Amino acid sequence: MKVKIKADNTDVTEHAQYKCTECGRCCRHSHALAVHKQSHSRDSVFEYATGGKLFSTSKKLAQSGIHREEKAYICQLCGKAFSQSGRLRCHMRVHMAHKCSVCKKSFSRSTTLHNHERYVHSNERPYQCPFCGKQFKIIYELKPHVRIHTDAKPYSCGHCTERFRRFGQLKEHLLKSHDEGTWFTCDICQKKFSQRGNLKSHLLRHADVRPYVCSECPKRFCSAAQLKHHRLAHSDLKQFCCVLCGKCFKYKTYVVSHFKRCSETLGCSQFFPFE
Repeated sequence: MKVKIKADNTDVTEHAQYKCTECGRCCRHSHALAVHKQSHSRDSVFEYATGGKLFSTSKKLAQSGIHREEKAYICQLCGKAFSQSGRLRCHMRVHMAHKCSVCKKSFSRSTTLHNHERYVHSNERPYQCPFCGKQFKIIYELKPHVRIHTDAKPYSCGHCTERFRRFGQLKEHLLKSHDEGTWFTCDICQKKFSQRGNLKSHLLRHADVRPYVCSECPKRFCSAAQLKHHRLAHSDLKQFCCVLCGKCFKYKTYVVSHFKRCSETLGCSQFFPFE
């Protein structure tokens, strides 16, 4: 089928120096003329398969956004999806550079591997709260914890008077209460998430990928947070203590429920020390 391209000389200006020998159209730059000349070649016209729309170059077809392939190839290490198997193979090289000696998970950078080993497989807690003495593995966990004692809420909503200690809390509030922002939706079950990282962890569940292995038993988990929670079952450590009666618990959910009952029994209005 012969493709006809309509010539348009309406954009010719006094600064246009490069003229097309086929239709007389003038362009300001040589590379613009080269791209224009491709429109006169039958082989250089790309057609969208179902809609019949024509594009002068493959780049314009890609930029149009109407031709999107299904991303069926999923990385089993991080959950990232690709439309072609070749792109997935190239992506896998990122994970092969640095490998954890404990769980065999691979990382693209040595610093990322170091943080993973310290956060997941080590009990080292170099960051301590100046108010209560609680220790943390990474400083990004300490900062929002300190705000519990100072009652600082630096993240405010622009639509109402609500304020939050964490940016993630504000982002979720804007999505749920004011329909502002973008949900990250699972293509398989349509479940929505306010953060991309939560969606990635969720996709590993569908792929049945569990890269985090417990060193005490054969159980495997999709995320470091799940492994961290599980490892408490093998430990006698009870790091969550009620500030009213001093009773300690292994899990945060247990002390939360206990604190509510304890405060009602004692009839006091002590501030809630856990997020």
